[in-house]
Formats: sequence, C-alpha cells, structure tokens
Amino acid sequence: MKEGEMLKIKVPGSTANLGPGFDSIGMALSRYLILTVSPSDFWFFESESPETAGLPEGKENLIYQVAVRTASKYGAVLPPCHVKVWSDIPVARGLGSSAAAIVAGVELADALGGLSLTLMEKARLASLEEDHPDNAGASVYGGLVIGLHQKDETHIVRVPDFKLEPVVVIPSYKIFTKDAREVLPGLLPFKTAVEAGAVGNMLVAALMTANWPLAGQMMEKDLLHQPYRGALTPELELVAAAAREAGAYGTALSGAGPAVICFAKQGDGSRIAERLRIQFTACQVDLLYVPAEGSTVERFSSYNHSGSI
Repeated sequence: MKEGEMLKIKVPGSTANLGPGFDSIGMALSRYLILTVSPSDFWFFESESPETAGLPEGKENLIYQVAVRTASKYGAVLPPCHVKVWSDIPVARGLGSSAAAIVAGVELADALGGLSLTLMEKARLASLEEDHPDNAGASVYGGLVIGLHQKDETHIVRVPDFKLEPVVVIPSYKIFTKDAREVLPGLLPFKTAVEAGAVGNMLVAALMTANWPLAGQMMEKDLLHQPYRGALTPELELVAAAAREAGAYGTALSGAGPAVICFAKQGDGSRIAERLRIQFTACQVDLLYVPAEGSTVERFSSYNHSGSI
C-alpha cells in the first residue's frame, strides 16, 4: 500500500446446498463483511459491529491467517495493517460467515501482495480453505454458482439471471458446521445415492431453464443432508409448510443451518416475509436479494475517508 492509501474490501455472505446441491450449489446474499484497511506498525483487527464482537485482534484472526497462507503461495510478504471489521452476516447460522472471512483474507493478500489473482484463482484458494466451493464461489463471483472442488482443481459455473427473491428465517441459536456434519451418514445405499443424484440434476436443470416451481420442488426432495440435519433445526419443516402456504416456490436449509431460506417470485418476497414474521416471532426474518457482484476491493486516500461503511 502507498502512503496515505486505504483499502475497502467488501464480501457478500451466501447460502449453500439449496437442498440437493450439497457442497456444490451456492448463492450470494445481500449480507456483507466489510474490511477497512490502513497501514500500521503491527497487525490489529478492530471490530465495528455486533456480529464481529469478540473477534481475535491479532495474528490468530482467521482473515490474517488466510491472507498469510495465500501470500506465501506466491512468495509475497504482507505489510502490517490496521483492519476494521464490520459485518451483518450472523455467525454460525448457515449464511456463509466463515467463507466470507476466508474470501476477505484472499482479497487482502491479493491487494497487499500485488498478486493480480483471477476470479477462478480466488475461488480455488478459498475453496481449498473451506474444502468445498459453494459458499466461497458465491462470495467471489456473486449470483448463483455451481461448483466442483477436488484435490487438484476447482470448477465454478455461474448461473445467469436468477430471478427469485430469497427470504431468510434466522433462529437465535447457532449450529457449527463441524457439528452439522457429524449427524450425516457415512454411507448411503446405492439406490438412494442414484436418486439423490437425479434430484440434484433436476434442480440444476430447473435453475438453468428458469423453471422456478420445479426448482422449488427439488429443493425439498433432498436426500443428502436435510433429512439428517432437520433434527438440529426444527424450524425447517415448520417454515417450509408456512412458506408453501404463503405461496413460496420452495424452502431449503441454508448451509448447515439453522437459517432457513425460502424462494419467492419477484415482487412477492415482502408479503411472504411479513407472513413469516408473524408466525416465527422468535426468529429474525429478512427479505434479501442476490447480488450480481461478488467480492470487491476499493482503493482510496485516507485524506478523503469519511469513516462510514
């Protein structure tokens, strides 16, 4: 960074799986992690929001660790910075808070180290950290993405023109991904695996052809994780029934949960969100949108910085 220069790194949150798209389908959401970065004599991470309260302030911070690992792959050394961290992505709710932090770390390394990474390289690096590409890919690319992450390569396909309105129902309790994965079976019968694959294929076909009613149906036919994780999130079945009655196309567990995401036709999200607020008073209910743009980096002069997010 040049003297007097600052960075603003903005990363959208995400939902993942969309039912049968387990560890492979992700979608950016209009909740954000924002870093304001300025030169310093030492690394310091300062919280600026309730969602980031209590974050590690030094080199134990996940964003720092990802940034250093990323930079080291390219032989770059990062200068110390003061990083202000603001977020409205709730932690451990299934809305991609950890993936956003990882992508922010990759972007920080790219900007400070002059790495000139492509979107695909950023998604690959973030997927290596996450071990799956759906949340990370959505946060990097924006929109709806379908991904495959393997040991030697990562593939991301961005689906254009996703025209549904997402309504999220967010319970107050947390579910950590590690715990949510522990309830999954180690093996599936071959016949069940074939059916699960077919449901996932139909979801992708419906998304690619903008057949939203069919996409909604397929989200609720998942056989890979929702039948098991539903025990951790009792709201899933209740929200699905209420959203269906209100006219939503379909409902899915968001990531590992406990957030539940419903999809409404354009112009109908506000009405469905209001219906769900009345029925689920213990949860936060929010109408979001799917940002077309993924993570961004803005450089500006500290002399012109107003201090606002």
